[in-house]
Amino acid sequence: MKRRSFLTATTTGMAAGLAASAVVAAPAIAQSQPEIKWRMASSYPKSLDTIFGGAELIARRVAAATDNRFQIRTFAAGEIVPALQVLDAVQNGTVECGQSAAYFYIGKDPTFCFDTAMPFGLNTRQHIAWMMHGGGLELMRELFRDHNIHNIPAGNTTAQMGGWFRKEIKTVEDLSGLKMRVGGLAGQIMGKLGLVPQQIGGGDIYPALERGTIDAAEFVGPYDDEKLGFHKVAKYYYSPGWWEGSAQIPLMINITAWEQLPESYKTILEQACWEANTWMIAKYDAVNAAALKRLVAGGAQLRAFPRDVMMACEKIANELYDELSAKNPRFKKVYEAWKPFRDEERLWFRVAENAFDSYVYSQSAQRR
Repeated sequence: MKRRSFLTATTTGMAAGLAASAVVAAPAIAQSQPEIKWRMASSYPKSLDTIFGGAELIARRVAAATDNRFQIRTFAAGEIVPALQVLDAVQNGTVECGQSAAYFYIGKDPTFCFDTAMPFGLNTRQHIAWMMHGGGLELMRELFRDHNIHNIPAGNTTAQMGGWFRKEIKTVEDLSGLKMRVGGLAGQIMGKLGLVPQQIGGGDIYPALERGTIDAAEFVGPYDDEKLGFHKVAKYYYSPGWWEGSAQIPLMINITAWEQLPESYKTILEQACWEANTWMIAKYDAVNAAALKRLVAGGAQLRAFPRDVMMACEKIANELYDELSAKNPRFKKVYEAWKPFRDEERLWFRVAENAFDSYVYSQSAQRR
């Protein structure tokens, strides 16, 4: 009896001890990681629930994966810094991270355009392939590091529309004198044809278009453009946005803040960014078609850029790339790596993807 009592007591005690240690261990493990609170400044207004929604998704995922020990608070354009000053705020440590399009900052270095989109460049899948398997991410990180920033791809708008115009564009001459909000190198390209490019944050485009400060504007595509109301003040809606066959949105992180993160937090943040990247692409693909139908039903006049306009712009784009390469060693280094990758991708997509797409889309059109 004594032996049985001893064994029972011992077993019970061990079980109780293990249970107690489990209760203590779980919080102890969680508490071994630091509590970190960051601020993320975005270049986009809260009304754009896909782009800004990507920032919010990152914050939610990071908090959930760290039991709320790593928290990122998101701020829309203008709440901390203006829409086009996010990179500067991250660089100087005003905020720990920011969500913005890199090509907003080509005034600092035109090489930033490779991170977002190059006119007549890669489509969305090709851009992701270049970043992940073509050396693009490494090249972009060299550039961002020079600006005290660590970058992670964290979204993509997919191919964009060519924007809203008050008048029809029938010839190259019709671009002359137009004041247009347009991002990246497209403004420099069309500027050589007489267009006057304007760099304006998303939330400020509608007032400028309504007042007549600008004559045309491009932003993303039907879903976002409808939310921003461009169709109310300009009726001609053009495609394609040849300057953005893809438009990547990175998370920009202050280098010091990044390097101070525990390795597990870095991994969690990277995973959250890549999830946001996929989520944003899928969301735009899911919602743009219905938005386009609503816009057309509401009076928007859908147009395609004339072929001679496209050809003139592509010729100037290639000449501009050569000019920039001649005077900017960083641009030249990236361009000479990017261009052959683009050409190889076009070969493959022409054989498989384009052949498939051309057939099924033409058949779909015939059945309507």
